[in-house]
Amino acid sequence: MIVTLRPARTTDAGATGEILHGFARENEWMPELHSRAQTIAFCGWMIDLGWVTVAEAQGNVVGFLALNEAEIHSLYLKLGSRGQGIGQRLLEHAKSDRVELTLFAFQANHGARRFYERNGFVEDARSNGADNDENLPDIKYVWLRERADDG
Repeated sequence: MIVTLRPARTTDAGATGEILHGFARENEWMPELHSRAQTIAFCGWMIDLGWVTVAEAQGNVVGFLALNEAEIHSLYLKLGSRGQGIGQRLLEHAKSDRVELTLFAFQANHGARRFYERNGFVEDARSNGADNDENLPDIKYVWLRERADDG
């Protein structure tokens, strides 16, 4: 499968929103706080801010990365597109011109935690979830280029 990365367009809000909304529905530990329409609107807001890069295969959006300065706000893939290196490509895109990246991952999201740790992110802090909408315990991760370059 040939995957291309490109800046998101306004018309990608539906596809990115479906991916994000689907994640909440796929994971029993994740509360479904927002409707599909609200999630699509949220993705449209991130796109309007210029944060979003999409991964596209055969004309369909299969994943996206929302990057605000040095913070990875979202990195999500369609269920059938995981494990194919697409998330890796989106993450490498985020790393390409930065010396530091941060993100939060839910403690219950073991797959995401393994992915980020494999890619040089280290745990910086833990919280009980009081500061996120989902009220789920999370972990702040940090990636530093110099640390990654050292080995």
